[in-house]
Amino acid sequence: MSTPAGNARLKAARIAAGYSSQQDLADALGVGVRQVRRWESATPPWPQAEVGQALTRLLAQGLESLGFTPPEGVTADRGRRTGLAATAAAVGLATVPTQAIAMQPATAADDYEAVTRSHRRLYWSVAPANLHPAALAHATLGCALLPEAAGQTRARIAAALAETWLLTGRIEFFDLRDADRAQQTLLRALQAAGEADDVLLGAAVLAHTAFIPAWAGERDAAVERMVAARTYARRGSASVELLAWLDAVEAECETRCGNTRTALNLIGHAEDTLARGGEHESPSWLDWFSPVRLAAFKGNTQLRAGHLPQARTTLLGVLGALAPSDEKQTTVILGDLAAVEAAAGDPEAACRYVVRALDQLERTWYAMGMDRVREVRRALASHQHERCVRDLDDRLYGWSTTVSALAR
Repeated sequence: MSTPAGNARLKAARIAAGYSSQQDLADALGVGVRQVRRWESATPPWPQAEVGQALTRLLAQGLESLGFTPPEGVTADRGRRTGLAATAAAVGLATVPTQAIAMQPATAADDYEAVTRSHRRLYWSVAPANLHPAALAHATLGCALLPEAAGQTRARIAAALAETWLLTGRIEFFDLRDADRAQQTLLRALQAAGEADDVLLGAAVLAHTAFIPAWAGERDAAVERMVAARTYARRGSASVELLAWLDAVEAECETRCGNTRTALNLIGHAEDTLARGGEHESPSWLDWFSPVRLAAFKGNTQLRAGHLPQARTTLLGVLGALAPSDEKQTTVILGDLAAVEAAAGDPEAACRYVVRALDQLERTWYAMGMDRVREVRRALASHQHERCVRDLDDRLYGWSTTVSALAR
């Protein structure tokens, strides 16, 4: 009977960890590929201390489990996988007992990432109340997979888990208006990004956390989180789109805190950054930002600064440029255009925009869009006896709209 030649245990662990070739593992360890070939031979030599520690760290198994026989007098490290699971549990990422761990193949990362990508696309069309539990369940699965993976497989699962937590936090903050819950979810996203050592994803998570204090008018806390986000972005190869988005987020925070002049300067800097261009490609998860979205930020800031003609021009340009799939953003822009007309003293035009926003909200609910609608209705208080405003109230406080708004 023939037997497989070489150290099959090490080869299987290498492939499961995402290192498809001996050269890939050698590069990760900083050794020559000949050393890896010797380890995968039928009589693998016992690795030197530092290299052996690095090998067990990458592959998440003890050296004996990897097919090595310790020389006489050497005690092997039998607790590597238990230690990894304990570390994951300490940061809230492990959900299964260590004795149940079985190493996942490299294909687990492919499959987990595929669902993460699908959720990313579904965010723009699926009702948040339906997508949120699915994203939360996917995050729970990622927490279970993480301590069962090693090397590149572990890093890829951790990055996809970070994106999943980020998506969940975005839904909680922007769609469900639950800032406290979003804060905790975004913390988990940051922990997972750290597991993946993905500094750009970390920057995106930190920037999202800045929205929470900014909405409460706590400028110092928002600015502190933006400083952290920019620090993380500098550590990686950030694209101009990501850098411009960070400017836009900070501009939104400054606008919320009443500093519209600072906000407009930040938006101008973002426009210059996009015009200058750059060599780094944007990460695939940065699907919530574009030059049109930057113009939307600008129009809202111009509105709050009282620059009504400029805001009207900017927002109309955005409305014409939005894609049919940008349903949530369309609601926000219609609300801002209504606010422009209300501030300009044209209640009929304001009501027309609000009705269009309500039509859109019936198709795709978005809490931020409804917030805009409510702001406009409050701004129309001095016109509440006019026919157009009474008609708007009939629509705004109909049975279906009122129940939907209160339920969310």
